[in-house]
This record gives sequence, C-alpha cells and structure tokens, in this order.
Amino acid sequence: MKRYNVLVTGIGAIIGYGIVRSLRQCRYDVNIVGMDVYPDAVGRRWCDAFLQAVWASDAGYCDFVADVIDQYKIDLVFLGLEPEIYRLCDDQDHFKGDFKKIILNNKALIDISRDKWLLYEYLTLHSIKAIKTFVSGEYEVITEVLKLPCLIKPRRSSASKGIVTLQSRADFDYWKSKLGDNFMLQEIVGDEDHEYTVGVFGLGDGSLSQSIAFSRKLSREGSTVKAQTVNIPELDEEVNRLTALFRPVGPTNYQFRRHQGKYLLLEVNPRFSSSLSLRTAFGFNEPEMCIEYFGEKFMPSPAVIKKGTAVRYIEDVVSLS
Repeated sequence: MKRYNVLVTGIGAIIGYGIVRSLRQCRYDVNIVGMDVYPDAVGRRWCDAFLQAVWASDAGYCDFVADVIDQYKIDLVFLGLEPEIYRLCDDQDHFKGDFKKIILNNKALIDISRDKWLLYEYLTLHSIKAIKTFVSGEYEVITEVLKLPCLIKPRRSSASKGIVTLQSRADFDYWKSKLGDNFMLQEIVGDEDHEYTVGVFGLGDGSLSQSIAFSRKLSREGSTVKAQTVNIPELDEEVNRLTALFRPVGPTNYQFRRHQGKYLLLEVNPRFSSSLSLRTAFGFNEPEMCIEYFGEKFMPSPAVIKKGTAVRYIEDVVSLS
C-alpha cells in the first residue's frame, strides 16, 4: 500500500487537529506534515513533522504552500482553516504548484457559503424554503415580518460567531451602524432542542457517497459540544435535495433547525467541520474518504456507522521540562 505524504494546516485549532487524529485512525499509511502559524500548536504532537506557517492574509501565503508541497513531496493537502480555503480558492489560477493536490470543494459553493445573504437568495431562487432574512429596510417593516425577538447575524462569519438577539429599535440602530454591509436580520426558527448537523461526502455531480446526521448542542464558541446520531428520513430528503443543488465535492457540512415540521438550512460549510472527529468516532472518517477519492481515485468505501451519543470536554496536554 502506498504511503501518503499529507499536509494538514491549522493544526492548533479543532478542525486541524481533528483531521490529524482522524488520519491516525484511517486504514492508510500516512506521513503527516502539520503546519500552523503558532509554534506551540497542540496538533504538532500528533504529526510526523511540523513547520511554522505564514498567515493566509500574507502576500506570500500561496507560494509558501506551493513550496511546502514541493519540499515535502506532499500528495494531498488538508485545509483546517476557512481563511486558507478562501485564499487558495480565490488565487488558484495563479498557484505556482500542483493545485490538484489541495482538497477543495466546489468553488461556486464556497463562494455562496461565504455570505449568508447570497445563500438565502440562492435557496429562494431555486424554490427551497429558506429562513426569512433581510439585509436592508425599515425597522417597522422588518420586525412586522420577522417578529421580535429576531436575530442579528453578520453576513460573513462562521461557527455561529457574532450572532445577537434583536429586542428593540435601539438594538437595530446600533448593530446596523456597527456592522455596515455585514448587517443581516433573520427570523428565529425552531429551538435548540431541534438542531442538527449533517456531514456528507459529495461526488461533484449532485450525489453523495454517504452521510451521517447528529442532533446537537452548541458550545459558546459555536462548535458541537454534545451529539447523538439520528436517522430521520425527512432530514435525509432535504440533504439529498440540497446536495443535488449545490453539487459539493468532498467533505461538506449542513446545519439545520426543525421548524413547523420542516428542516430549514441554517448554513452550509463546504469543508471539514469541527464535528469531524465525532464523525470519525462513529465510523464516518472523512480524511480517509479523501485519500480514497482524491488520492486513490475511487468511490469512498461504505462506512459502517455506529449509533450513540458523544460529549466533548477539555483535555490537558502537559509537557514537563
């Protein structure tokens, strides 16, 4: 069996070290080169080699990644941070190395997912029921439709960051001024007891190889802190419908809330999500699937998905001198 040299970025954060730990549990022989902007990134402990990265905003970032691919003879690049995904997606036409080694989703989907208003417009255009959303308009008109309380969301953010509850005209005026063109208002749908995260491995043609669904509870940081496997045919139908529309390639995450009997999309993340290590624990190992699909060039093997619950907790990694 071929030994894969893989590069994993952002290994000091939950997605990056989740990728690393999932790779350690996969059936392929891997040599893991990890990188992070911080030299003390916790994920370096589980890598075979480590290098300190430049920031994705740095003018030389793309050349840096290309040089690492060449120097370490990297077969596949696993991206752990959204800013890196956006930078490489935007600059791929000028990438000086072998861009096919970088695991990236459908560019059109990446572009849509970056802006929640664009996502709302796209869903509405394709006759998919979307959560009522406004980015402009008069306070009285908006609140008549959305009702109070409703949510203020940055149009461009991730992991449920920056969301606040609108209670009054004063809140509206303050946040509209503060957020500028990043300002968005959205109806509150469902409740925290009916929130779901679904991982799929897209095949690029509107189909998927497999999916796994959790009901979940969120931490204050916006990542899943408690999860339980679920099997809900109506949710699966919505996932298949969205996948046919978005045509994702590789690991993709959908987040839903159940509202009045419907499963409404909160957001789509065309990347590895913070739940990936939980999925691996239940048998759905997305980094392994990536090696099969992008490296071996065949359909990912069917995963035997276990049932159960998971709870995350803080763990210490201590080095004594």
